[in-house]
Amino acid sequence: MADLSVLNNIYNQINTTYNPMRTNTKYDTHKKSELRGVYNSIVEKSKDAPLFLLDDSKETKDYVVDLKENSRNLKNTIASLSQSGSTDDILSKKTIASSDDSKVRANYLGGDFEEGDASELTLSIKQLAGEQQNTGRFLPPDERIGLDSDTYSFDVHSRDMDYEFQFNISDTDTNKNIQDKLERLINRSNIGIKAEVIQNGEGMTSLSLTSEDMGVRNDEGVLFNVSDNRTSKASGVVEYLGLSNVSLEPKNAEFTLNGVDRVATGNHFTVDGKYDIELKAPTTEGESVTVGFKTDYESLAENIEKLIGGYNDFIEKANSYVEKQPNSKTLINEMRSITTKFSKGLEDLGVSLTPDSTIALDPEKLRKELNSPDALKKLETIKDFANTVLKKTSEVALDPMQYTRRRIVEYKNPGHNFSAPYVTSNYSGMMFSGYC
Repeated sequence: MADLSVLNNIYNQINTTYNPMRTNTKYDTHKKSELRGVYNSIVEKSKDAPLFLLDDSKETKDYVVDLKENSRNLKNTIASLSQSGSTDDILSKKTIASSDDSKVRANYLGGDFEEGDASELTLSIKQLAGEQQNTGRFLPPDERIGLDSDTYSFDVHSRDMDYEFQFNISDTDTNKNIQDKLERLINRSNIGIKAEVIQNGEGMTSLSLTSEDMGVRNDEGVLFNVSDNRTSKASGVVEYLGLSNVSLEPKNAEFTLNGVDRVATGNHFTVDGKYDIELKAPTTEGESVTVGFKTDYESLAENIEKLIGGYNDFIEKANSYVEKQPNSKTLINEMRSITTKFSKGLEDLGVSLTPDSTIALDPEKLRKELNSPDALKKLETIKDFANTVLKKTSEVALDPMQYTRRRIVEYKNPGHNFSAPYVTSNYSGMMFSGYC
């Protein structure tokens, strides 16, 4: 059996190489019935499918995995526009708005919308939560460090854990050499502290340490401590570099929520499990920010803008492969055909097809039409369009290999064929081929 640590490294390498920005959402989880439906679709698709000879070049591998991920992203974008997550109420997702996005950002986390959920929040922000920062002594960067050649160490207490760092100082090391060395050493350790060598107006350099966490989390009033009082190697570097000098103390966010004083260790939190709130800047004396649900037409307009944004992102990524993967053009033409089919109704809402197969939106016309008496009738077209695109992305995600260069080797014997459910997963085999 393969070493689990090796498999974990392989997975992480693939995940960061092919899609470093990938994030999982609730739309990536599925019921057993949904997974069974996917399997049945694969079996049905494979029954009459011929045997292909695949192109296994690195370019094709990258293209296929990227194509599947792009399909997943567009599929999730469309699914997120439904309040219940189903296609029955697509574009119906309720959205909330902040009266001042520069000071409070807000999202709605609730599931199915109910009238009782529409209560407004009023916030006044006294101060934001802040991180801890230690700023070391500013020293001449090119001077030989004022410590003897030896092996040094110092201790850092962070996130209720103790860490010891060891390093060597040689006869030729300058202040900047050691500052750079400690910057790399601390940043690679992933202990919740970011190290950075900074420079003042006089050209002197210092090692700055900043906590990733915010707020006051213990009685000490700090998030990390640096010392070499009881270190295992030579001491003196903490005092010489000034690593224990706290220049900015951590602080909690202080604000009022609906008139009640609140304190939080961070600027990002949830309220009643329904509102996702991020504090961005303090309010002035007597000022408050209101968070509440947008009117229906504003929510619809925002949903349509998200739909078009996701669609255009999908098309642009497909376009980027056209030169090296000519069959990508087939996918673009299929998507263009879908848009053309609904073009008349889309144009009535200010949505039009462009020469590069992306979609252009006239926001002013869209909002005007959403306020018209026959808005609901006009919305049926874009809902049908969204559902058709959703079906297409599911088809692409099921078998991205159909848009690659592949040769037919032989057809199955009519009436005597059999299912080959793993055929549509050839792309996953290509992903791992370099590790087998």
